[in-house]
Amino acid sequence: MSLALIAALPFLGALLPGIMIRAGRNTCALATGSVTALALIGLLLHAPAVLQGEVIQTQITWMPLLGLNANFFLDGLGLLFAGLILGIGLLIITYARFYLAKSDPMGQFYTYLLLFQGAMVGIVLSDNILLLLIFWELTSLSSFLLIGYWRHLPEGRQGARMALAVTGMGGLALIGGMLILGHIVGSYELTVILENRELIQQSDLYAPALLLILLGAFTKSAQFPFHFWLPHAMAAPTPVSAYLHSATMVKAGLFLMARLWPVLSGTDLWFWLVAGAGLITMVMGAVIALFKDDLKGLLAFSTVSHLGLITMLLGIGTDVAAVVAVFHIINHATFKAALFMTAGIIDHEAHTRDIKRLGGLRTLMPVTFVLATVASLSMAGIPPLNGFLSKEMMLEQAADVGFFFGLMVTIGAMFSVAYSLRYIVHVFLGPKRDDYPAKPHDPGFGMWVSPALLVVLVVLIGLFPNTIVGPLVATTGGAVIGSTDLPYYSLALWHGFNIALLMSVAAVALGYLVLRFHPLFEELWNDARRPEAKEIFDALIDLCARGADRVTNLLHDGAMTRYLAIFTASAVLFGFAAFMGGTHGSGTRETLPMSVVPIIGWLLIITATIVTLMVHRNRLLSLVMVAVIGLIISIGFAYLSAPDLALTQLSVEVVTVILLLLALHYLPKETPVESTPGRRIRDGAIAGFAGLGVTGLLYAIMTRDHDTISWFHLEQSYPGGGGTNVVNVILVDFRGFDTFGEIIVLGVAALGIYAIIDAALRGPASRRLANFKPDFRRAGDRHPMMMVVATRVILPVALTVGVFIFLRGHNEPGGGFIAGLVVSIALLMQYMASGFTWAQKRQRFDYHAIIAAGIIIAALTGVGSWFYDAPFLSSAFDYYTIPPLSEFELASAIAFDVGVFLTVVGSVMLALAELSRIGRHTSVSVNKDAMDIDPRADTPAAKVEGH
Repeated sequence: MSLALIAALPFLGALLPGIMIRAGRNTCALATGSVTALALIGLLLHAPAVLQGEVIQTQITWMPLLGLNANFFLDGLGLLFAGLILGIGLLIITYARFYLAKSDPMGQFYTYLLLFQGAMVGIVLSDNILLLLIFWELTSLSSFLLIGYWRHLPEGRQGARMALAVTGMGGLALIGGMLILGHIVGSYELTVILENRELIQQSDLYAPALLLILLGAFTKSAQFPFHFWLPHAMAAPTPVSAYLHSATMVKAGLFLMARLWPVLSGTDLWFWLVAGAGLITMVMGAVIALFKDDLKGLLAFSTVSHLGLITMLLGIGTDVAAVVAVFHIINHATFKAALFMTAGIIDHEAHTRDIKRLGGLRTLMPVTFVLATVASLSMAGIPPLNGFLSKEMMLEQAADVGFFFGLMVTIGAMFSVAYSLRYIVHVFLGPKRDDYPAKPHDPGFGMWVSPALLVVLVVLIGLFPNTIVGPLVATTGGAVIGSTDLPYYSLALWHGFNIALLMSVAAVALGYLVLRFHPLFEELWNDARRPEAKEIFDALIDLCARGADRVTNLLHDGAMTRYLAIFTASAVLFGFAAFMGGTHGSGTRETLPMSVVPIIGWLLIITATIVTLMVHRNRLLSLVMVAVIGLIISIGFAYLSAPDLALTQLSVEVVTVILLLLALHYLPKETPVESTPGRRIRDGAIAGFAGLGVTGLLYAIMTRDHDTISWFHLEQSYPGGGGTNVVNVILVDFRGFDTFGEIIVLGVAALGIYAIIDAALRGPASRRLANFKPDFRRAGDRHPMMMVVATRVILPVALTVGVFIFLRGHNEPGGGFIAGLVVSIALLMQYMASGFTWAQKRQRFDYHAIIAAGIIIAALTGVGSWFYDAPFLSSAFDYYTIPPLSEFELASAIAFDVGVFLTVVGSVMLALAELSRIGRHTSVSVNKDAMDIDPRADTPAAKVEGH
């Protein structure tokens, strides 16, 4: 199975839960699990090759010159993380089926879960750092939805916002760091970057790149000082906590550090930043976890501590420490996900997670007790469980760094033992209580089977590490250190009497004593004054919000003239600064002699511009003058042998004038005087300087020799794009991606008009429109018979012309955009001649759907090129013969042009329909029939709504 398909499956599967929930909760869960299982099977099919040292690659070329390629690769590190994401994800899907209440929208939950799963799989399989960054941000967005799933809870909403703010900030930093890294190497491909260790570390940009990348990794993996968001994210349902905050999302930062370890590690800066932050996080998280009474709070800070432990190992910088980090990632995912699920079981059955309200659950919940005990002992590092193996290896690596390092790690391990034992003793041991919020009991098989499978792994890995995970650790460790020559290490329960064993025994013994005296330490902890990270975060957010309000109120006062003045003045100042900072010389090209026609056109434009300024308060005259300017510009395009541009400009002017005339119908004739004389002088001066600057720039360009790429388009238009009309081939082939973006913007603009008018028609504006009275007399024949008949005759002709212009566009002036405008004009005339009501009754297609169809067709045309190993929107053409017709050319770009055509028509007509809706809300009557005269009646009878 292709790696791209493995990454895409969760996204595609996210469509299923919302549909399958109608068939029942079991069907919904089964469909969701099937998607994850299918992706997991596809991954496991590659496992044998990866474990033998191969690297699986999938390359999808998109825009190679810009480094934008959808490339994926799978090595040991990717296999480990993708396996954890999909494997534990499958268990979480099963667990969530029985955990979520009937009132919880399960389809929505599974949709969010699959979106997050796909983003995480995309991160660990991406070979292109730009693609990785997209998936990285998707994890922040999808985790926001999951954490805030119970949006009726204030703490859930706050936890989601906090997680998004912190990880989103780190994501922005990561973008900068990754771009710097790509700039240093000259490639955005990870496989290329990982081969250039010396080039990166010798670069002057190494330090800023490292700082920005670590900022992204630390925020995602909750490292000090960004640790505070993770515990507050525990307001999410337990399946979310078990998945995001123990096995996947918080591991993304660890994955990134492990992935870039071969090129970023080994320097003093790396050691002090990564190992230092990891050590602080490990000890601090363990201390705080001990004094948390909420089960998920205890596990959250224990997660922070263990994430710090792994970060510290990666920061040490030795090959052995990196391999140990890999081993503990596996162990932590197994016992921590199981512990979160047992905490969820206790909350689900006892209706509380407060440790002080629990105790004595050993006999009431024996299955849960066994599962939680085994997982907790593994977290504490008690043999013969898997947590003990990686803890021993970690202590040995810490001791090799130095005495202080080893001492602090031992302290962290001591508190880890204490909070792990507290989870067992204070929750399950002791006498039964008679004041549980609900009678505790073990849940059904469906809820405890998932943690049970993980606990089985905890035991098996501890007893048979080399058999169960030995090959995976070796392969993953080799991928992290960037070498198949692994250092010596031993996955064994017994390494003899050594310093690590002594540190481990001390940690266990002291941890037990800390638990014995927990009430005393808790009293001291509660009395101690300490900074609260959440309060600091809230204060910073409040400060930033108030600062942003001040800046916004200062700059954004709603006056368009102010915005334009600031923008134009800034452009003039920057342009003047650039001019003064450069060298100047006379041009090398002589100017061309002026003929009479261009001079006349120039004078007309100047005159129309001056008249526009003089009569700008009269809306109708201003529109006429602007239309005159557009008409002259279209004539100028034709004069300069640019018929495509002339046709486009002319069509745009007609459509724009018609739509604006309809809009002006509901506005006063004149605009009020809003600017003082002083402001008008200021604005005039700014506009004058800007005009002089643009004039000087154009003159400098036209009088100097410079290389252009026009020769390429002229030479390659026919052999590369299959068309002799260079302009159209550029739009649908060479620069098709630009055109694709432009039609999306056009569609968004039309939807914006719809949204604005729709909102206005539901508020106070609707009441004002109901009493609208035009300030001019209407003609007696609002729909003259001659105009109605003429438009009926013109419509088929105009549609034929539109089809003709569309079909000839690849070789002659025309194309989808112009054809769309021509057809839009023909349809506009029907509305103007016969009225909105008459035309709307004959509408067969929804304009929103037309816009969507256009964009989707254009997108599918671009995606189709991927099936032929060509970049996005690459076109192909060939010649065909269908008897008795002569040979004709057919290019794939015609499908893209269809998308452009539909988007243009849909956008224009949607804008018209919304403007026409305003008329239906006014007190002015609207004709039901196409004409004022009913031809079926013996006498004239106006058919008017409301009369």
